[in-house]
Amino acid sequence: MAKIKSNRTSTRKDVIISKAAILFREKGYSATSMRDLAEHVGVEAASLYNHISSKAEILQEICFRVATNFMSHIEEVEQSKKTEIEKIEAILRYHIKMMVERYEEVYVSDREWKHLTDPYLSNMQGQRRAYRQRIGKIIEDGIAKGEFKKIDAPTAVLIMLHAVSGIESWHRSKRKIEGDQLENSMVEILVGGLQKP
Repeated sequence: MAKIKSNRTSTRKDVIISKAAILFREKGYSATSMRDLAEHVGVEAASLYNHISSKAEILQEICFRVATNFMSHIEEVEQSKKTEIEKIEAILRYHIKMMVERYEEVYVSDREWKHLTDPYLSNMQGQRRAYRQRIGKIIEDGIAKGEFKKIDAPTAVLIMLHAVSGIESWHRSKRKIEGDQLENSMVEILVGGLQKP
């Protein structure tokens, strides 16, 4: 029987979660079975249960790992001495980097979280709402300080996050620009659109 190959930086559970993220993105959470995952990992389905209890646990791990990363980052940004425009740029750059470098996990967390069950579903809904509100507060502070145009902050947050979510099409593109170029172009367009001339 094959064994799950791990390395010094990742456990066997990490390997399972990483492979699951790929399948959940490709097939969707609902359409992916534990048998599919076992085949993708290269082991018998029974071997998976030595490391995880269910498909639901995998989705929870993916969603909350991503959420924790984003929450930790925004806390650092909020506590920094950056201007509001610099804070928004830092948040945006982090989002883009995560979508480029950890695409599968971020995609699944963003698109498949609705398949979580309570109490995890309510927790995730609350975190997503709080995260958007925190970005909106930075924009509102920027407006008050004269750094940003007088715009509706929730709408600006919605546009920014949807634009970053659209990086999915960059991953599918056969003639895509480099990740750094993508990041700089998006920052110039999105942050530039907020700034007062």
